[in-house]
Amino acid sequence: MSGFSAHPTAIVDSGAQIGDGTRIWHWVHVSSEAKIGAHCSLGQNVFVGNRVIIGNNVKIQNNVSVYDNVTLEDDVFCGPSMVFTNVTNPRSQFPRKEEYRDTRVKRGATLGANCTIVCGVTIGVFAFVAAGSVIIHDVADFALIVGVPGRQIGWMSRFGKRLQLPLTGNAQTICPDTGDRYQLIEGRCQLKTDLTTEAP
Repeated sequence: MSGFSAHPTAIVDSGAQIGDGTRIWHWVHVSSEAKIGAHCSLGQNVFVGNRVIIGNNVKIQNNVSVYDNVTLEDDVFCGPSMVFTNVTNPRSQFPRKEEYRDTRVKRGATLGANCTIVCGVTIGVFAFVAAGSVIIHDVADFALIVGVPGRQIGWMSRFGKRLQLPLTGNAQTICPDTGDRYQLIEGRCQLKTDLTTEAP
């Protein structure tokens, strides 16, 4: 574990797997079975549970608890004080550790400050969940989600800018920041790999 850096106040339990270049800040607690990739940043007062997998280049801002059964793929951003859950019907009197539901946040997604991700959902590739939103259903790739409960109002580029695409139907557009081409096919947004196709 010599390839990462941790503040003296951080607690990294023996057995935790942490990649090179990862930085762990003040008052963080990483549990013994956690798996964290390279070049991540864990802000002040972050907690990482045992059954947690975190990819490379993940940024977790202050006051975020990543509980058991949460997977964060590469390049995910977790805003300050956003919340994960792992049980849908918690009761103090009735422990439900065997009922934890899996939550997956796919590559490049952003979870805004103070949003809540109710367990059992998948957040799509490069999706963008706005600050304060509450997510109770799966989120599509590149979707822009706002509100309580969260609803889709548009599409976001991998660069993090809103795309000029309708919510449904078929359309194409180009991201002015990167030149990437996006195609909407029957309401599903895709980053095009064939760059020879002209956008309308």
